[in-house]
Amino acid sequence: MKPAARRETIVQLVDELGEVHVDALSEQFETSRETIRRDLNELDAAGLIRKFHGGARKASNGADTGLIEGPFDARMAMRTAEKAAIGRCAAGLFEEGAVIFVDTGSTTIAFARALARRRGLTVITNSPEIAGLLARPEGQHRLYLLGGEIAAEGRETLGALAIEQLRQFKAQHAVLTIGGMTRGEIMDFDLRETELARAMVARAGKVTVLADHSKLDQAGVFEVAELSQIDRLVTDREPPEEFAASLRAAGVEIIVADEA
Repeated sequence: MKPAARRETIVQLVDELGEVHVDALSEQFETSRETIRRDLNELDAAGLIRKFHGGARKASNGADTGLIEGPFDARMAMRTAEKAAIGRCAAGLFEEGAVIFVDTGSTTIAFARALARRRGLTVITNSPEIAGLLARPEGQHRLYLLGGEIAAEGRETLGALAIEQLRQFKAQHAVLTIGGMTRGEIMDFDLRETELARAMVARAGKVTVLADHSKLDQAGVFEVAELSQIDRLVTDREPPEEFAASLRAAGVEIIVADEA
């Protein structure tokens, strides 16, 4: 297993188990304890875990309390296989000629990578990275990048200027990433990101949410939209039955991506 894949799996194990130990990881990955310690040191430095003598546990940061998300680059490194699967699945939902709002997030960036293989779409986004991924001559996409205050380590534009420009458009679809989804709403952790997402929902005919399983049945801080405003959820695992029942009752179609 490549180091990046091993470290991603370690983060997932910490997230699921709460705590892992060097000896067990060394045995599981069939590698030396020293290699595992280097992995834990790098993951700790990135803020993804907290290392202790002999193992690691969940990072005790604001994201654990539901108050903030982790750094953007750290989120980009987590659950990459799941996000890639969600992105591929979601990209297949849109026909040539569709007009789509796309907000900024690690999962919508994965979606844009897959969407770049499609042709003839119109995309309005606040993400320079997403715009760059889609700006290939062979794709023949029409792209609009919203201006505004640059935020999230240069990954997105936000604020009143971005929203003012967005309101000049009307799209058939909005594709959103989220901080969390409860049984009544989708939520986020950043107020300005929430405001932009709300504006996209208001100006779109249909709303598709892209979220891996860790976001489901989890609250954020700010409400983006009620579940009744959401048309589709694309995720990587079947949600628990009670949660899935709440989504279906609100009229949300659940689409589970195939990781193959």
